[in-house]
Amino acid sequence: MTVIVEEPMILGGEDDREECPALVPSLFPLMPPTLYFSTANEKVELLPAEQRRLLKWKMSTVTPNIVKHTIARSHFKATKKSYDWVGCWGHHMKSPGFKAIGEHQKLNHFPGTFQIGRKDRLWRNLSKMQLRFGKQEFNFFPRTFILPQDIKLLRKAWEDGGSKQKWIVKPPASARGIGIQVIHKWSQLPRKRPLLVQKYLHKPYLIGGNKFDLRIYVYVTSYDPLRIYMFSDGLVRFASCKYSSSMKTLNNKFMHLTNYSVNKKNSEYQTNSDDKACHGHKWALKALWHYLGSKGINTSLIWEKIKDIVIKTIIASEPYVNNLLKMHVKTPYSCHELFGFDIMLDENLKPWILEVNISPSLHSNSALDVSIKGQMIRDLLNLAGFRIPPKVEVVSSSSSTSSSNSSLYGGNKERTKPELTADEKVKRAFYLAQRYADQDFLSSVLDILTPEDVRVLAESENELNRQGEFQRVFPSQSSSRYLRFFECPRYLNILLDQWDQKYWNDRTKCISYLTALCQKGIHLGTSDPAHTWSKCSYMSRTAAQRPGVLSPSRSSVVVSHQHCSHRNASDEECSDPESASISSLPGSQSPGSSVTSSACVSPQSSLTQSLLPQQLSSF
Repeated sequence: MTVIVEEPMILGGEDDREECPALVPSLFPLMPPTLYFSTANEKVELLPAEQRRLLKWKMSTVTPNIVKHTIARSHFKATKKSYDWVGCWGHHMKSPGFKAIGEHQKLNHFPGTFQIGRKDRLWRNLSKMQLRFGKQEFNFFPRTFILPQDIKLLRKAWEDGGSKQKWIVKPPASARGIGIQVIHKWSQLPRKRPLLVQKYLHKPYLIGGNKFDLRIYVYVTSYDPLRIYMFSDGLVRFASCKYSSSMKTLNNKFMHLTNYSVNKKNSEYQTNSDDKACHGHKWALKALWHYLGSKGINTSLIWEKIKDIVIKTIIASEPYVNNLLKMHVKTPYSCHELFGFDIMLDENLKPWILEVNISPSLHSNSALDVSIKGQMIRDLLNLAGFRIPPKVEVVSSSSSTSSSNSSLYGGNKERTKPELTADEKVKRAFYLAQRYADQDFLSSVLDILTPEDVRVLAESENELNRQGEFQRVFPSQSSSRYLRFFECPRYLNILLDQWDQKYWNDRTKCISYLTALCQKGIHLGTSDPAHTWSKCSYMSRTAAQRPGVLSPSRSSVVVSHQHCSHRNASDEECSDPESASISSLPGSQSPGSSVTSSACVSPQSSLTQSLLPQQLSSF
């Protein structure tokens, strides 16, 4: 019987632990603080009773103990009610179920992520990306066939490959190694159920003669704008028998599968409780990097290649998730998700994606598990940015036991799902219309920041400040190259990309800039002309510096609605309201469809009016 270890031993009495403030103040004025979560060697101060009563966590049958312990240290109380909760770590559910989530509640899933969480959908979506962008960009997954529909293609590939090839057969929606087998004869192929058949990576990189894979923890805080984080540590899971390429060994799951749930049943399985040790059949990812580095291997290059796989794979799910978010979720605040990416290194140390888990195991079977998963969950919950519901009365610092000087929620004006002004809709439409925009043009998106621009940028900086041992990999100073992989361009992705290109190496400068704007309450809404993206203000600020950029006040403006769709038999169409566009570059207008604009005007003038009311209201 396996003993589940959930908490490390705490040396000394509880009073010896460092006490941390219950709230993490925002970097910026007039923005709410977030709740603090700790590891086992810290304790979190108590909020006043009236706020503490609001800290309720909805329990699920799948809520891991390591999550329960972490939220308990922040004084959350468990509830089984379907309302009146702040956070929940539960099952993935069908998309319409997300409609029931309140604006100040947070669930650990996005709708639609099964598009990479199911093996068959993952390979379908990556194959589409490979077809569209080429094998040079999408060559990190084995050749895959989904049966029964791909049976003829598989047969041809099988015959072309010769008799010495191996194939791995997987059920499309299983986990923990259930139903997986390695075969080399056509007659061994199961016939009666949906299957995924994949070219077997028969030359893996071996350590001590054993095959292994990597569990990489990937956390997405938002899909629009897309923000992706990777945890700095992870797990290395070894097969518990030395590897052989002999056809006679294909039935030995302890040799060919790396799943812990499979290998723990082997009497030869060796445990490891030390996150720095390189022995046993489970290591810490950092221990692997140290081991490979000692052999002169460039582990930073491997990590960069894994980042590339992660970003491209998440982007493959992006149109589905964003479409379902717009349909079923009240506010972007309500969703976040942890993914478990399984990566294997081949003999040349090239990483290959094996699968993506949308509910990665957080069970802790050893001190090694607790060390990695405990820190990861603590950092994840801090990164998530849980807030006290805004119905709470603001408590002054003199009557609060909290050492935070922030108000508890930043005031009633804090916008959880802001309505964009007509001016903001026009700005977004203008930037999305430029199909061949160069960097000089795109950088102008920062020249005039609207209230919603400021709010999103401040939220992103606050989040980055809470990342702990996570690392944000998208957006970053070098992530512009990934924007072309998005099926539907997103204004906020452009905004954040340009922001990071400008300030990635000087966060102090951008934080100071945003602080001044938030101090004036710009992020809460303003009529200040300096933050109104009208044709007049745009021309006055950009024409002098960028004479080659065509301004909307000097051009023929065409209203069009670009339609992007991403459809299969069971999916809704991806119809993105941000694609409502104003085409204003030479050659972009359709004959007979131009709306000519002339003098400098306000956002409510001809440029705004040229957008149909339904297009403006759809943002």
